Amino acid sequence: VFITSSGFSPRPAHQYSPPLYPSKPYPHILSTPVAPPMSPYNGQSQFSSMQQSTVYTPYSQTTQPYGLSTYGIKTEGGLTQTQSTLQSGLSYSPGFTTPQPGQTAYSPYQMPGNQAHIYHIAQWISILVLKDPLPYTLYPSTPIKELEDRTCRGGGAKTRGRGRKNNPSPPPDSDLERVFVWDLDETIIVFHSLLTGSYAQKYGKDAPMAVTLGLRMEEMIFNLADTHLFFNDLEECDQVHIDDVSSDDNGQDLSTYSFATDGFHAAATSASLCLATGVRGGVDWMRKLAFRYRRVKELYCTYKNNVGGLLGPAKREAWLQLRAEVEALTDSWLTTALKSLSIISSRSNCVNVLVTTTQLIPALAKVLLYSLGSAFPIENIYSATKIGKESCFERVMQRFGRKVVYVVIGDGVEEEQAAAKHNMPFWRISSHSDLLALHQALEFEYL
Repeated sequence: VFITSSGFSPRPAHQYSPPLYPSKPYPHILSTPVAPPMSPYNGQSQFSSMQQSTVYTPYSQTTQPYGLSTYGIKTEGGLTQTQSTLQSGLSYSPGFTTPQPGQTAYSPYQMPGNQAHIYHIAQWISILVLKDPLPYTLYPSTPIKELEDRTCRGGGAKTRGRGRKNNPSPPPDSDLERVFVWDLDETIIVFHSLLTGSYAQKYGKDAPMAVTLGLRMEEMIFNLADTHLFFNDLEECDQVHIDDVSSDDNGQDLSTYSFATDGFHAAATSASLCLATGVRGGVDWMRKLAFRYRRVKELYCTYKNNVGGLLGPAKREAWLQLRAEVEALTDSWLTTALKSLSIISSRSNCVNVLVTTTQLIPALAKVLLYSLGSAFPIENIYSATKIGKESCFERVMQRFGRKVVYVVIGDGVEEEQAAAKHNMPFWRISSHSDLLALHQALEFEYL
């Protein structure tokens, strides 16, 4: 059959030009017919190839843009996030992509049968999207490393302030990408709020029992600090970091050294109180001080995964019983926090750092008794008792450099303000749901 030119109507070329879809967010959904019906061939019924099917309702974007609400993610403070915000805030996740046209929206944090347990990752997003974008460009404004940044880091100069020569904890400069800076009390562990009764009041627990457990744990902490970590000698000469007086250590073998008879305590009590820097005596006294901190470091490294061996059989059983009772009262708060710490520790490009307002020696005792030693090498523990958290954050940045991303996790105003000062993302911990959301974000590699 030969078809003459009069029986065929070619489609004008301009109908397939780009202006055909001037502003449609979904070009595969056609809201109007894009071409008039074709003229029928001789002997054939009319066929409209480009008419829109009546089965599909045209997409009408009458509310907010296609973005956060599609995922069932709710922001704090009613802040509405747009698609561009979501993409910039979550672009670090290798497994995350925005939905392609035609995909079905889903809610990845929906717990079965309980609407109240939707994990609000937008807590993270809303924190990242600062009220006023900070012009300070030395620090990243989001907790992510863009792909371009990652690829460019292979050949650069060494980061500044990499820490002390005996510090094995940070990965090589080219590998380290994120530093998670943790608070201790009421973030990883529940301790102070047990003593004050505020935890029992907030969660409807037995207040006398909570206070009793707090007092028992406090006694165990200071008993360990006094008995094994020289807290009686070092309380008035607290340091920010375990290696702060290491320059006064001459490397003497301490295997047969007698700390009880070296005269340090007598010299300390007769001298004036320690200065803010922790320096008080002469060269000999400072060397003895350095010996004690070196011994503390050795004990920590030896028993960080086996504090029961340091306590002895009797105290070990009491410690295990106390830990179990505290976990039961606090609904496994510590166990939940340990899951997040473990995920971070397992990554070769991430590191956990602890910054606490507790004095250094009691802080080390807490870390040991709460089984946090595997998550925090002793070089990664800082006490902000003397200098405050903002100054501690500065020290952490000097050590790990300014090319990595710092994420601050805590419950207090001080660490939140210090994080804002240094343009660090802050993840607030105020309840179990915050810990669960953090764990989910880490597990799905949003962080």
